[in-house]
Amino acid sequence: MSHDALRQLYALHWLPASSPLLSAPLLDWLLEEDSMTRRFENYCQQVTVELIREEFVSAADVAAEAAFLPDDARFWLREIVLCGDGEPWLLGRTVVPESTLQGPELMLQQLGTRPLGRYLFSSSTLSRDFIHPGQADNLWGRRSRLRLSGKPLLLTELFLPASPLCRALQQG
Repeated sequence: MSHDALRQLYALHWLPASSPLLSAPLLDWLLEEDSMTRRFENYCQQVTVELIREEFVSAADVAAEAAFLPDDARFWLREIVLCGDGEPWLLGRTVVPESTLQGPELMLQQLGTRPLGRYLFSSSTLSRDFIHPGQADNLWGRRSRLRLSGKPLLLTELFLPASPLCRALQQG
């Protein structure tokens, strides 16, 4: 996966959901409350994960996200590409405070090539605080703070050009 797409994910510019740039079809995707993995499965035979990196980082490495999370010294960082039938559709970056990684939430460190959505949405204790839509160049993304048993993590997603969201906008 090109580092270009990662650069775009880091460069997402956050917009209010009321922004005139956000059309109804776009908001339908960006404000999706359910699992994006599950939604993607409607558009392909198989959703797979390519792991970019999975490791502990310092608060300084995730400064932009850390503002939305507890004041931990270390964070579990996971960056992946979600593919639909082998095509890169979504770049995902998950930042998990070390304090969240207790009990069942330790599983967040062992996802490997399993989609985050499969784990999160099988949990009965999942809640979402907010979704911020974002844009970088001509790509769209979103940032969500999710909670498992009340413990927060931040997920940032960038929709890649081959994704169903981008295809829907081109046809629109």
